[in-house]
Amino acid sequence: MKFLQLSILSLSLGIISCTPSKKDKYSLANPELISYKVEQTMPHDSTAYTQGLLVHKGKIYESTGREASWIGIVDPSTGKPDKKVILDDKFFGEGITILNNKIYQLTWQQKVGFVYDLETFEQLREFKYNNEGWGLTHDGKNLIMSDGSNSLSFLDTASLAPIKKLNVTYKGVAVSSLNELEYVDGYIWANIYLKDQIAKIDANTGEVQGFLDLSDLTYRTRLLNPDADVLNGIAWHESTKSLLVTGKLWPLIYVLKLTANPEN
Repeated sequence: MKFLQLSILSLSLGIISCTPSKKDKYSLANPELISYKVEQTMPHDSTAYTQGLLVHKGKIYESTGREASWIGIVDPSTGKPDKKVILDDKFFGEGITILNNKIYQLTWQQKVGFVYDLETFEQLREFKYNNEGWGLTHDGKNLIMSDGSNSLSFLDTASLAPIKKLNVTYKGVAVSSLNELEYVDGYIWANIYLKDQIAKIDANTGEVQGFLDLSDLTYRTRLLNPDADVLNGIAWHESTKSLLVTGKLWPLIYVLKLTANPEN
């Protein structure tokens, strides 16, 4: 299944763009915004309580929470998943990432993660951690995990033990409730739980470089599905340099192009 060979639905609600206005002083209440435009949309399963989203070799992978949490490969022409892993109901699924031909998955409060073979989806091992499991990504070497705080944990892929922590701040103030993650070219993009914002975090310093304000997408999504929950789900499509975003119970995945900020 090639991502670019499948048809993508045009955005019926019109092209959405966000270009920030010039601000004299930034703060968490008045953050620096990153410009974007919505180029396209794709259908998304509106019953999927999205916890993780990623693109790997042209395929969209998704993980969900709640009862019968699953990992699946999403058909971008329909939004429907081919479910490959369904967890026992005692586990609340969270973020996923793919590295070295393995899928890594977190669970929420059970403090246990799973590792699967990418081709067969056979479970290879479990691993434990001391905090809650929220979002998951990697930098090509280590796993990067969020737990709902302002701290990101880097895990060694052999031992799956934490090797360092990165505190995330903006203008000296802690940025908490970090959720689903996506690593792109030295930066970690993070959903902020219960907010319509995605933070762009320097993976070396933890300093937030700016925010995507997607409140307009949330508003428009809830016109389509009043039951749509919070924004959650970030995937980078390398060949098109596009950012895919969605949310829990959202009927659409939005394909974003980041645009030049006229202030810079």
